[in-house]
Amino acid sequence: MLIPSIDLMGGRIVQLVQGEKLKLAFDDFEYWIERFAKYPLVQLIDLDAAMRLGNNRSLIEMIAKRLPCQVGGGLKTAEDGKLLLEAGAKRVIYGSSLFRPAEPDHIRRHKLIYLEFAEGLKSELGEEALVFSVDTKGGRVAVKGWKDSVDLTPEEAITWLEDYCAAFLYTHVDTEGTMQGFPIDVAAILRACTAKQLIVAGGIKERSEIEALDAMGVDAVAGMAVYAGAMEA
Repeated sequence: MLIPSIDLMGGRIVQLVQGEKLKLAFDDFEYWIERFAKYPLVQLIDLDAAMRLGNNRSLIEMIAKRLPCQVGGGLKTAEDGKLLLEAGAKRVIYGSSLFRPAEPDHIRRHKLIYLEFAEGLKSELGEEALVFSVDTKGGRVAVKGWKDSVDLTPEEAITWLEDYCAAFLYTHVDTEGTMQGFPIDVAAILRACTAKQLIVAGGIKERSEIEALDAMGVDAVAGMAVYAGAMEA
């Protein structure tokens, strides 16, 4: 399944390369909302909130009322997720708040994940409302707008968090926004790690990749390829 993405920054729809360089920007919200209305799920991310640089809350609420969205970006508490669900989001995405970055080497690896927080989210919001984001840069989990990292592989993180969410979102930051293709072998490894819905993103450039991932039971988020016109949405 193709899941189109809407990334918001500074009140516009944007596409970044590797989470840093601004490549495309749009403010014609009506056009893209109409284009994406046929999809069963759209991914809506507040990049400003993810980077701790403010938020696009009014736009998030407007879009979530009109499209079936899973919404993320800077969620820190169960209350944050609850407010988005009340605003119309179908599911909410938690990422950085699940992990403890830059801890000493002697700490046990599962302690790099706030498992009690994950358990609390499941208790308060319900498993079906939760998507956990496990993004990687250089093979390690990336957090805080992909500026910091945690000494965990995505396989380790997914295995530890398996019992608390309905789906995992994996972004391969090294190829994000590059349209160089998503590493299909990584998707195969992660698919073997979880029985939950697995959604991947990062560099997808053509429909054949979506089909290859679909054959593996993996869903895909596409952004740059859609907005640049390389893939029809």
